[in-house]
Amino acid sequence: MKAEYINPFLESAKIVIEQVVQVRPSTGQPGMKEIELADNYIWIQIGINGQINGDIVFGLHEHVALKMVSAMMGGYPIDAMDEMGRSAISELGNMISGNASTMLFGQGVKVDITPPKVLHSAQSVQFNVTRALTIPLIMNGIGELDIQVLLVS
Repeated sequence: MKAEYINPFLESAKIVIEQVVQVRPSTGQPGMKEIELADNYIWIQIGINGQINGDIVFGLHEHVALKMVSAMMGGYPIDAMDEMGRSAISELGNMISGNASTMLFGQGVKVDITPPKVLHSAQSVQFNVTRALTIPLIMNGIGELDIQVLLVS
């Protein structure tokens, strides 16, 4: 996987999270990671088609997602991931991926993205890959969001 394909997603995630969650994330250590399908975890899966193909998956523990949704809603406390919360998390993934696809286009890489799928249990996950390049984003006071790259170029 070429860094120029990954970096737009990383940079876009940092920009969007800072804008909508009002937390400046720092980048953790990238590496290869086993994809663990666990309950109480949320995945935002976005398909990428064009000059590169595959999926970008944003993974986060449910309590991190709740804190992010709460911040997106001006601090309104969120106790459970309901339809409004799933919609907010989905839109976060859409904003990150849309910005990243624009950045890729600026690099001469033409891609289309699919609408995000919010997957909320291990049984609903539909990716066939067991390992992925993972880049953690650490958000002080909120937790960690993993960007998992499942791309085939």
